[in-house]
Amino acid sequence: MGVGLLGGSIGLAVKAAGIECRVIGYGHRRATLDSALEMGVIDEAREKPEDAVVDSDWVILCTPVGLFEALLKQIAPALAPGTIVTDVGSTKRSVVTIAESALQQSAHFVGSHPMAGSEKRGVEFARADLFKGARCILTPTAQTDPAALRSVDEFWQALGMRTVQLMPDDHDRLVCDISHLPHSVAAALVAMQQDEALALAGGGFLDTTRVAGGDGGLWRDILLDNRDNVAASLKRFRGELDELLGMLQPDQGERLRQWLDAAAQRRAHLLATKLKELHPE
Repeated sequence: MGVGLLGGSIGLAVKAAGIECRVIGYGHRRATLDSALEMGVIDEAREKPEDAVVDSDWVILCTPVGLFEALLKQIAPALAPGTIVTDVGSTKRSVVTIAESALQQSAHFVGSHPMAGSEKRGVEFARADLFKGARCILTPTAQTDPAALRSVDEFWQALGMRTVQLMPDDHDRLVCDISHLPHSVAAALVAMQQDEALALAGGGFLDTTRVAGGDGGLWRDILLDNRDNVAASLKRFRGELDELLGMLQPDQGERLRQWLDAAAQRRAHLLATKLKELHPE
């Protein structure tokens, strides 16, 4: 449900993986649905969410998380018993709570967060290989059906993803640090610039602030939904900035160098680890 970058890429990836199914897309813009049909992203299009899920074995929510509650309430009566419902939302505590409440016994919900995407939006940017090698976080709870969890795990692996399971609370806390905080910082870096400075910006600045090009409505929903963790992360980040401010003194040069080297070494280790995960010997 939703045929933007992620929803469209899932449609293409499913076909590339040879998974036999019929992909039905829901969206509120006819032009987007027509583009998805032309690209071969979906096989059929529906303009009402309840029509899109009738007789479906699987439903994947690919809209902004702020729309999930209304969508789930709309589709719940139309779902066949045993239908598997998952999502691609960047927050999980509220999503899992809302889904388990709205669906109850009508379907099996398994929270998912494929850590893949870009700052671009729209089905025209969809790619069949978007998920290959990336991490997908599953967030089961005590109410999660074990068979549905296995099916969702196998599905994301079939698209080339590496899966891991976390509790919804742990997901939102940890993902905040490596996704929600960086987006907030990138946006702040762009917002604080003087026009004269932006005129001189080069590749380094553009690389550093790439994620600030994301959709404002989508990221508003994410930051507000996870606001307690975002606030905690921002406070810890502010602490690091205060440390840096304290080192901007002539007699703190060696300490500053060590701080910078430690950050560089930590990033190098992270990069080596990620490359090893993508290309194991």
